[in-house]
Formats: sequence, C-alpha cells, structure tokens
Amino acid sequence: MSAAFDTVDHDRLLRRFAVSYGLGGTVLSWFQSYLDGRIQFARRSRSASAPALVKFGVPQGSVLGPILFLLYTADRLKLIERHNLHAHAYADDTQIYGFCLPSDATKLQMQVSACIDEIALWMQSNRLQLNTARTEILWCATNRRQHLIPQTPTRIGEDYITPAASVRYLGIYIDSDVSMKSHVSRTVSTCFAALRQTRSIRHCVSRQALVSLVVSLVLSRVDYGNATLAGVPAYAISRLQSALNAAARLVFSLQKNYSVTLLLQELHWLKVEQRIEYKLAVLVYRCLHGTPPPYLANDFRRVADVGTRRRLRSASTPALVVPPSRLSTVGDHAFPVAAARVWNSLPDFVTASTSLPMFKRHLKTVLFAKSY
Repeated sequence: MSAAFDTVDHDRLLRRFAVSYGLGGTVLSWFQSYLDGRIQFARRSRSASAPALVKFGVPQGSVLGPILFLLYTADRLKLIERHNLHAHAYADDTQIYGFCLPSDATKLQMQVSACIDEIALWMQSNRLQLNTARTEILWCATNRRQHLIPQTPTRIGEDYITPAASVRYLGIYIDSDVSMKSHVSRTVSTCFAALRQTRSIRHCVSRQALVSLVVSLVLSRVDYGNATLAGVPAYAISRLQSALNAAARLVFSLQKNYSVTLLLQELHWLKVEQRIEYKLAVLVYRCLHGTPPPYLANDFRRVADVGTRRRLRSASTPALVVPPSRLSTVGDHAFPVAAARVWNSLPDFVTASTSLPMFKRHLKTVLFAKSY
C-alpha cells in the first residue's frame, strides 16, 4: 500500500468500530477522542507553518497506531479467503499465496489477478491505494521443476509484473527454489561489512564494548529469521559459521589461522547449526505453552493425543508427531517437520521445563554441549 498509515479515514474507522466490532458508548468515545483534534505543522529553526487539522491517518510510532490500522483493513483478508487463496499480513504488507499443479499455473495467475482487482476496489472505497511498484510475484518449485515455472508476467491491477527469482519479505530473502541461497549470501556479506567497520575501532574500545558491538551487528543478523534455514545444505551453514568465526577472532584480536573453537567456547556462543535448533525449539515451546499464531500452533500434535499411538512408549513422553513429507530436499525443511524433529531430540528434563526462561536455560546448556 502507498502511505497506508497516513490515509486511514477517521470517520470510516469509527463507523467500522461500531458496525463490524460492536463498539459503542464510552469505548467509542475514547477512540474518537484519541483521533480527533490532532494538529500538525512544520518547523525550521524559529519559523513554523500554520497548524493544520489532521483528518486522516493514525499516529505512527504509537502503540495504538498499528492496531487501529489492522482493524481498519481486516476485511481485506476476508476478500482473499473468498478467492480460495491464503494471506499473511504484517502492518501494511500483505502476502497472498496459493498452490497448484504446474498445469494449472495459468488458472492460479488469473485467480490472483482477480483477487487483487477486488482488493484494489475495496481499497479505493476506503481511501487506500495499492502500490503496484512495490508488488512482487514469486513462483516456488523444487530445483528439478524450475523449468516448469511460468515466466509470463502476471497482471496486478493495471500493471504486468514479471516473476522474480528472489524476493525480500520482512528482511528474509526467499528464492524460487526455496534454497535460501540469497538470504545466506546477503547475511554473510552484511556481517563481514560490519566486521570491517568494527575492526577499525577495536583498539579504541574495551573488550566488553567490542563484544556488545559484535553481538548487535553480527550475531543479531545471523540469528534473524534463522528458523527458515532449517535443513539448508552444509555449505550454507559453513558460510554463516565463517562470519561467526571471524567475529570471535576480532573480539580477541587473533589471526585467521588461530583455532576458533576455544574462542567460541569462551564467548559462550553456540555454533550456527545449534542456533537454528535453538530458535526452532523455542518456537515449539511457545506453540505448546503460549499464544502463537494459529498457522504455527496448529501444525503440532503430541503423540499422546493420537488414538492409534497411545499404547506406544513414546506416548508417555512429550514427543510430537513428525508429519510425513515426500521430498527430503524441501518437505523435510518445512517448519512442522524440522521443528518436531528438533523437539523430539531434546532430553525430557528440557521439554518438561515449567517456564520459558527455564526452558531456554536448559536448552542452551544441552545445545552448547552438542556444539563442543
């Protein structure tokens, strides 16, 4: 969407609260008081423009701003479901996806185009604008089926968009063959760029400050979205590990030929493979004990809850059912499969933790021993 947060109509939003969500009385007055009467002006030095009344938009940078926007645009998800497609939404970005056989690709293209046509009309009636310049199309298939991916442009509104080989969504790069090569390459490149900049000031700061810089600039990038890297080839893991090794050597001001294992142990950093397992296990714990999105939580079933397996020895443990997958190259990398296998590999005293902090502490201890 274009300038989505700035184009929310206050009157329409309040009517939607009353009609769609049944809000009224004092509660509706609270929201009206929050939105009405806001002014804005521009200031430069001692000069300022005349104040203007803000009739549209939700306050950005506030707690309520994103929530009000999501409530205002919730109907677009129903439109997508009506076209037998699926959607994930994050703020003003919406990901629409479906699946089909290669022979039905043209039909799916027409289905997506018709869906976005209806969304564009709905947005127009609600003072929102579709931004086709920022819209991308990605066809996903296994490496052997890449030649079956359509190369013809897909109509999005009045524009025709050519399928991309890789797209960026919420900071994660997704390839058409779901290999995650682009994400790994960009992550490694960004990490080494940050290390080069940090190396120039390493003599001017204490080791503690240097560790904090490296953790925030390098480890945070390695860990971001790393659950999507479950099952990637060993060479991709080794590339990420090289960035972690270089970060450890920088902290201790050692050369490349120095063994890095002792350095990682002293810093108490998990290796990349165990960092991925750590993220998967924490997500599973949240799914089983917290309030995660349904599309994650609904993917897990305990062995004890399956009637045909209640007499098995595994039914007396917190083990999860590992969903069957046809292709080890793609299916085994799916979150329900990879995460369930990681969970089942953990000792009982870890999975039986009564709180998330305790679970994380026990989990890191087990994975640290596995790393070294």
